[in-house]
Amino acid sequence: MNYRHEFHAGNFADVLKHAALTRALLYLRRKDKPFRVIDTHAGAGLYDLAGPEAARSNEAKDGILRLLDDPVPGAAGDLLAPYLEAVRAAGAPKFYPGSPLIAQALMRPQDRAAFCELLPQAAQDLRRALGRDPRVKAIEIDGYTGLKAYVPPVERRGLVLIDPPFERRDEYERAFDSLQAALRKWPGGTYMVWQPVKEPEVAAAFCRAIAAEAPDCLRVDLQVEAPQPGRPLARTGLLIVNPPYVLEQELQILLPALTLALARGPGAEFFMERYGAA
Repeated sequence: MNYRHEFHAGNFADVLKHAALTRALLYLRRKDKPFRVIDTHAGAGLYDLAGPEAARSNEAKDGILRLLDDPVPGAAGDLLAPYLEAVRAAGAPKFYPGSPLIAQALMRPQDRAAFCELLPQAAQDLRRALGRDPRVKAIEIDGYTGLKAYVPPVERRGLVLIDPPFERRDEYERAFDSLQAALRKWPGGTYMVWQPVKEPEVAAAFCRAIAAEAPDCLRVDLQVEAPQPGRPLARTGLLIVNPPYVLEQELQILLPALTLALARGPGAEFFMERYGAA
């Protein structure tokens, strides 16, 4: 599967991923001590939703643009508000920010971030999008190599986002091996792994394998319609290792609202399970 950021910016998968990322970072901000963000597949940072790649798929119309045009009410809307504020600050609805810009918007002066991006042009675009900010670094490096090099961070608190494009047949193996190694070096970090759920049994096996290595995992899936051959991606998932204390409760509020707001057809549903090592 080819899941380059620029083709799918602002779609339902981005909404789930970035809403959860926002809530996790807000939890880290509750303490004055600094934290570190490590993004292994950072992308270009900012995406033109009218550009040729995003316009070709036009997936943002069933994702972030729905939330901007018709805000979610009630408690779920309150939880989404900081995420939507970061999106608007980046230039929505014309532009959509990737995870580095969302993280940058939520960081405090004492926090730091390392954003890994292997593609030279994307890394250059990312540096431009981040601007002159001493808190953040955009590094042109393979994300799994970067993860090995950058954990544990000196701050000892923080979050790793693993968000690969799933272009390689061995992507799950590389993600598992890298996460397993990182957990041995930094068992207390929060790790968030995104996956496109094309083959549910493969996604489930990956989550079970990680759960055997980690004491606490939260799996979250969002499906916007019943999957059909030849149709765009309909289900996305997050595996969160060492989830923040309040995240499960917040997602219990967010997931039903997002399922309703982002449904594309019959079969829209969500799934959440918490589990860990035996």
